[in-house]
Amino acid sequence: MQQKNSWLLPEGIEETLPPEARHLEALRNKLLDSFACWGYNLVIPPFIDFLESLLIGSGHDLDLQTFKLTDQISGEMLGIRADMTPQVARIDAHNLKQAWPTRLCYAGTVLHTRGDPLEKTRSPMQIGAELYGHAGKESDFEVICLMLEMLAITGLQDVHLDLGYVGIYRTLAEQAGLSHAQESELFDILQRKAKPELAELMDGYAIDSDLKQIFLALPELNGGPAVLDKARAVLAPANAAVNQALADLTAIAEQLSLRFPNLPISFDLAELRGYHYHTGIVFAAFVPGVGREIARGGRYDNIGKIFGRARPATGFSADLKLLSALSKQSFQCPPRELIFAPCVDDAELAVAIRDLRAQQRPVIQQLPGQTGGAAEYGCTAILEQEQQHWVVKPLNSATA
Repeated sequence: MQQKNSWLLPEGIEETLPPEARHLEALRNKLLDSFACWGYNLVIPPFIDFLESLLIGSGHDLDLQTFKLTDQISGEMLGIRADMTPQVARIDAHNLKQAWPTRLCYAGTVLHTRGDPLEKTRSPMQIGAELYGHAGKESDFEVICLMLEMLAITGLQDVHLDLGYVGIYRTLAEQAGLSHAQESELFDILQRKAKPELAELMDGYAIDSDLKQIFLALPELNGGPAVLDKARAVLAPANAAVNQALADLTAIAEQLSLRFPNLPISFDLAELRGYHYHTGIVFAAFVPGVGREIARGGRYDNIGKIFGRARPATGFSADLKLLSALSKQSFQCPPRELIFAPCVDDAELAVAIRDLRAQQRPVIQQLPGQTGGAAEYGCTAILEQEQQHWVVKPLNSATA
């Protein structure tokens, strides 16, 4: 039997080498600093958690994406996090217990059992922000603005925003009195926008004729701002909660157009991404050349209930690795100084190196008998002795 090469990695699992790692970490720090300027405090949830906590409110999809194992101490089922949002919700509900709106952010690797069809990685680095304790459209507007700020800092151009409202379908299903099986069947058809199947399904449902017409029209309610006018006419027979949801979506879209007049915004009222998780507005950002969203989010109220305190919640997340890969042409790390020090047993040289490192100026000291020197390491400067003092000189002007 042929032995597997020891350097091979599992499919969808990657290493990040020095140049990419430096770029990734610089972008991570810049984005987290930006979140902090908006009042979002950093939290670091554990990589492994009780399975039940990881899957709160997430539905079947996240369950399939979660690696599972048995805890040898407690005998309980554990999971390796596939999404950090439920853990952050627990921190808000159980650990912080603040009565006022709480803003939290995070960045860390998650692990998926399967890769995305378009993005083969199974170990994305999730970065995101969550706002707890406020149920109004103003908090939805804030997190969308913060997501767009994140993408602007990353340097991405031609960002397109897609808006939907899961709560509209959820409320329509309740108003129609659909059973769980009927709701799931209708959900599947709407996701596929299979209009012939939808018409056949509506023929078999004993529900109000006005609601049938609304469900039949939902797949058509996508496009530019004019869709909202069409939606108001189509949804007029629905109850007050549906029309209030549409009014909130319209208000958020208008605010975004005022704040970002050049931002293309489209709408899809049959977009039910995260239906088992989200409760209100959902949004996603796209850029040309990438076949899927580069950031997404939405409202997911009451997820903290299982942790002892139901709280309104809204937020977004993205894969930092993807953002880093997309931003290489526009987000440049600052030039890196790297100083080369000779292999000399000299007390003053040791002090000079220590002082430089204390000033956050990186120094590589030559080792005895090593191959490679300042040029091979990519150093920009070298320590040389001048008039009995060690001084830093640019590499191209230093003497041999």
